[in-house]
Amino acid sequence: MGSDTSSRPGVSVGPTSEFSLFFHVKPGHGEALHQALRDLQDAPGYRPGDYEMPIASIHEARFVPFDDDTRLLFATSFDGPWDAYMEDFASKPLKLFDSIFQHVVGYEGLPSLQAVKDFILSAQQTAGGYARNYGGTVKQIRKAITVNDAFQEVLDDPGAADALQHPALRPLLDVAAD
Repeated sequence: MGSDTSSRPGVSVGPTSEFSLFFHVKPGHGEALHQALRDLQDAPGYRPGDYEMPIASIHEARFVPFDDDTRLLFATSFDGPWDAYMEDFASKPLKLFDSIFQHVVGYEGLPSLQAVKDFILSAQQTAGGYARNYGGTVKQIRKAITVNDAFQEVLDDPGAADALQHPALRPLLDVAAD
């Protein structure tokens, strides 16, 4: 697949698209690739429990070496248009990604947005199936969690007991009871 801007990869469900890239690892680069992946996993925003990845539209991302470290899968899902995702990706410091991709065949650096798009499209394969177990964008989900946490604080506050008796709050209380 080329860098034709009229064609965008991935299957979409609502506002979210899947994205799967398959690379060939350079011979002899398996251990260095694993170290680069460990370095990424230890970086702020990517550590287990960190929920502030630098690319805010990503739901999740994973790198999977396979076939005895001769292949690498990068799979993710993201919100919004593909071009906006690529622009967001290309605008971030790419040092950690560079340290990973330098171990795959065909990587020659990412000096421009067009180079990023061309590199990504050269490895992209659209999923044969893609489903999500929840709706909403990352931004909507984060807001829902924040609102839920605040509402739980209200529920836990003994001073809120009288206000919580108001009939207008019944739908919230019914949902909170689950």
